[in-house]
Amino acid sequence: MSRDEVGRIRVGWVGTGVMGASMCGHVIAAGYSVTVNTRTRARAERLLDRGADWADTPAEVAAQSDVIFTIVGYPADVREVILGQDGVLSQARPGTVVVDMTTSEPSLAQELYEKARLRQVASVDAPVSGGDVGARNATLAIMVGGDAEAVETVRPLLELMGKTIVHLGRAGAGQHAKMVNQTLIATGMIGVCEALLYAHRAGLDLETVLAAVGGGAAGSWSLANYAPRMLRGDFAPGFMVEHFIKDMEIALDEARRMNLALPGLALAHELYLALRAQGGGRDGTQALIRALARISDVQWPGQPPGIDQLSASS
Repeated sequence: MSRDEVGRIRVGWVGTGVMGASMCGHVIAAGYSVTVNTRTRARAERLLDRGADWADTPAEVAAQSDVIFTIVGYPADVREVILGQDGVLSQARPGTVVVDMTTSEPSLAQELYEKARLRQVASVDAPVSGGDVGARNATLAIMVGGDAEAVETVRPLLELMGKTIVHLGRAGAGQHAKMVNQTLIATGMIGVCEALLYAHRAGLDLETVLAAVGGGAAGSWSLANYAPRMLRGDFAPGFMVEHFIKDMEIALDEARRMNLALPGLALAHELYLALRAQGGGRDGTQALIRALARISDVQWPGQPPGIDQLSASS
């Protein structure tokens, strides 16, 4: 995209959480004029320091933008920031493109598309995968649903955030693809955790084990990126447990609607519910190893003491 084109397109951004802030930062770095809104202004301060403008509501973002990106927590948040009284669609002008990058419900993506079309606004669903690392490094995988013309309009912006941008089809197709992604990750994370616990109990050096298996058929993104964090007891969220639970519940609901049994995903969901019950809802998804370690009475690095241990020490 030429410098003149960059200068003409005004970008709006709603949601500056763990991933959204980095993604928006790449757009600013490319020279675009950006207006931001997020629930807590303090979370946008770094972007404001880099030249972004602040808007008090998503509607005000839309009034100043040609392309508006949203990346928030839950489907209810998507409804609020796009369809609410002060939402994006209330002030979006004809010809605007709205890109929701939240992992949300396929049916909601279709609803947004239809309601936007009534206002001559294009709506694209573009959930992402790659976590905080992918967001920082602009290496996200972006799964896109919507009309081809709208997708091509925003593709240069998406390319600032990710290295794999795939148009899957009509509205909602991006969200369905993200459910495929989350199903793969959920069951794969169980394998990563169980393998590390096996190695630990067998008395192997865990870093040496990772070096041995990571380059073979067992290698995966989760093994390469999350296993080292597990070894350090680093459970800071690149992607939060409570958000992953939300994603799995969407996938399970969609599977039931399609009369499809996904027992592996259902097991992963139950294990993550256990982790949340143990106080890990705001941790990163790699904290699953804590829940599995507790089952086998393994004290993992960073593992808080169990109730029985607390009672013994009191």
